[in-house]
Amino acid sequence: MGSCIICGKSVDGSICEIHEEDVVFEFRGDHPGQLTTGRYYRGSVDGFAEFGVFVDIGDRVTGLLHRSELDRRLDNLDWDPGETVYVQVTDIRDNGNVDLGWSIRQSEREFRGALIDDPDRDHAVPAEQESDATDDSDASGGSDGGSGDASGGESEPQESATRTTASVSAGSTEVAGEDGGTAAASGSATVVDEPTNVTVDALEDHVGEAVRVEGEITGVRQTSGPTVFELRDETGTIDCAAFEEAGVRAYPGIDTGDVVRLDGEVERRRGELQIETTGLVALEGDSAQAVVDRMENAVATIARPDAVDPVAPDPAVETVGESIRDVATEIRRAVIEGRPVVVRHSATADGYVAGVAIERATLPLVRNHHDRSDAEYHYFDRRPVERAVYDMGDATTDVTRMLDDWERHDEKYPLFVFVAAGGTRESLDGFDLLDVYGARQAVVDTPLDDPVAETAEAAVSPGESAHETTATALATGVAVHVNEDVRADLAHLPAVSYWEDTPDAYADAAADAGYDADAVREIREAVALEAYYHSYEDKRELITDLLFGDEEDRGLAAHVSEQFRTKLDRAVETAEANLERRTVGDREFALLDAAAFTHRFDFPPIELLVDDLFRRHREEVDALVGVHESELHLRTDADVPVRTVGERVDEAVSDAGLDVRSAREGRLEFLAGERDAVREAVVETVADLA
Repeated sequence: MGSCIICGKSVDGSICEIHEEDVVFEFRGDHPGQLTTGRYYRGSVDGFAEFGVFVDIGDRVTGLLHRSELDRRLDNLDWDPGETVYVQVTDIRDNGNVDLGWSIRQSEREFRGALIDDPDRDHAVPAEQESDATDDSDASGGSDGGSGDASGGESEPQESATRTTASVSAGSTEVAGEDGGTAAASGSATVVDEPTNVTVDALEDHVGEAVRVEGEITGVRQTSGPTVFELRDETGTIDCAAFEEAGVRAYPGIDTGDVVRLDGEVERRRGELQIETTGLVALEGDSAQAVVDRMENAVATIARPDAVDPVAPDPAVETVGESIRDVATEIRRAVIEGRPVVVRHSATADGYVAGVAIERATLPLVRNHHDRSDAEYHYFDRRPVERAVYDMGDATTDVTRMLDDWERHDEKYPLFVFVAAGGTRESLDGFDLLDVYGARQAVVDTPLDDPVAETAEAAVSPGESAHETTATALATGVAVHVNEDVRADLAHLPAVSYWEDTPDAYADAAADAGYDADAVREIREAVALEAYYHSYEDKRELITDLLFGDEEDRGLAAHVSEQFRTKLDRAVETAEANLERRTVGDREFALLDAAAFTHRFDFPPIELLVDDLFRRHREEVDALVGVHESELHLRTDADVPVRTVGERVDEAVSDAGLDVRSAREGRLEFLAGERDAVREAVVETVADLA
């Protein structure tokens, strides 16, 4: 029995099943059948073809990284033949062909460990054990006990080999007591000189020098050489390599979440700063609290943005300026604390554009604050919600993923930002599940129910002005507070989110940014079409091209927009030919039997179709009702609360099992057998309330 090099669990080998995808393997076999699917391997570029990249994984074993795995990356790859790359083996075919998958981790240091996959051995082993080497000086790259490169590779020449810090055995763990003094649990310490106290943002000025940094451990990963601790203080994060012996966990008493004092020497490894750790102390009592308080105060000050103007004058946005700053503060604070930001938005044009506005502002902060090349994939995610309600299914998916990331990668629980989704009380069950785990929430939506606002840490909604604005207009206000540098990029986004009656200020802002009315319409329609297909995917690159593309990509928007218009016009033509007109009292209704005269699983979705029909006929009718097998969509300009309609219809048709699934979308669900009764009750109720 061995132990997992990441979590220490007893296993047959060196890695447990749950962490197998967190390490990279070096393949020592000579036949494809000796590979293991699902594992990540180090390889080298063999050549390029129109359909992908050939990668050599081992002796006489080559796999294909198909262009479909690369999205739009193939034309932009700067790989050279012979260059080291990292790929995942996804399939080994009967004919010996090897299918490879893309890895966002493209350096060994981004994995949590490295192992040798040798078919002649019973299990994968750390690189240093491959030749049964026992000499620590060979494993560490020297005989001085230095930590070496955080990636486990050879150390680069050091700019300064002088060590003036306290030298502490890496196998011991020190604990600072109430008085700030320390006592070693094992081993001994010989004080030579006091290191310089610095913050992470000042390390650039201390390369080659001995330093002391205090902060919180936000991640630990074990390589085949040193253990790498990610340390965060109030100014940033830094990787700190500590060496016990090859592939052995240094400072086993130090873990994620500990407040520590770390001594070491600042080095530059492969263009990135890191600290070679010579001493690591877990702080407790007053010493720890002093560091926590300092970090909290600094984060609170840094995270709170100054008030800035919206991208265009908008009274609905200006009236909620402080709430906008509150949400922006939550996002900025999450980035500083190393907490992932997950944006949940509806799968609509407004939802996608609003989510992208926050994405555009947050990603540069993530890249600047974290030195990992794949930081934007670890610390930011945008996930569409198929409907505007954040239900238990969505919450269960998020919690499962959140717990898995915590278990596998030591990631903190995310900040969930809801945009154009989650604003009504139908989402409270989902929020309650997040609350069980203490995951923070911020909501940007119109409308926003009071119970949701009370549940979230921060919330934005313009209240009485909700019908005059869009979630994108609000989210753009949040975005420029998160990062004002992106203001010019976002100027046209609010105009994209309005299907009609675009405020002049936003239309002018888009025109000044180079987007005339036709360009804005084409982008809106293109995003709406793409939002429908695979509505659970973020489509980051495609949506970016549509919203921020150059002249060539503007042609892409025009092309997709033409498809949108063709599909929608055909559906509208069929629906209009089959609209039932009815007068109830002094109210005019248009009724659509969507089950009979629309395609259930094709574009456009019923929500978008009834929206378009109502825009076309709102001068003629007071309300439009679209009824499918077991759901009804209501559109009206009258002051008729959808939830009130639902309550009255539920009383009138008590056997229908009626439920207001989304007050925001005007959607009611019911048992299909009571379809006709529900439709009639809705018409009577709306006529009475209006």
